[in-house]
Amino acid sequence: MEHKPQIRSVGSIYALLSTASRRPRYAFLVLQLVAEIADERGHAGPFVRAEGRAILLRDWLCDQLMPLSEQIGRRAGLRARVKTSLADRLSGDEKVDARLIEQAVDVQVHAVGRANISRAISDLVRAGLMNRHYVGYATNHKNPGGGRNAVYVVPHKVMQVLPKARANTEFIPATPLVLVRQQRAMRTEQGDLFAA
Repeated sequence: MEHKPQIRSVGSIYALLSTASRRPRYAFLVLQLVAEIADERGHAGPFVRAEGRAILLRDWLCDQLMPLSEQIGRRAGLRARVKTSLADRLSGDEKVDARLIEQAVDVQVHAVGRANISRAISDLVRAGLMNRHYVGYATNHKNPGGGRNAVYVVPHKVMQVLPKARANTEFIPATPLVLVRQQRAMRTEQGDLFAA
């Protein structure tokens, strides 16, 4: 039987992550952000209220960690590839084309960011530092869980160790009323949420 290290400090959390993740620092940042907005039970998601609007927790995490991946050269390269791929849709109007290119770049950047968050969460679950479950409704969607969204749960023993900084953000608990409102508001772009 494998002996699991005790979680007694931030260092012990990081030691666990270093064996469970190829990007332990990134996974630790994800853990810290989830813990900051979690309720007293350690639950966060599926939605977060930020700047007066409700967004999916994974999208909020992606936005919070975006500065880590923002590199001028990398984004310029992506912009050039996107411009080439959109060549047949460009109108010749410089402002309109620039807006179209930036929107397409943002879509790709966020798709990669959401995938990175999902991998980090999987690493945290594998390390025993987080659990996840899904709430919502199954829908007739190419992704069978298309109407369901993740709730992340940080165990009490981990919450006790992490330094607590309160975010100016609050999670929105999963209630049928909130989910129905969100599904109605997001119905036209639901496929986009699962592109990553």
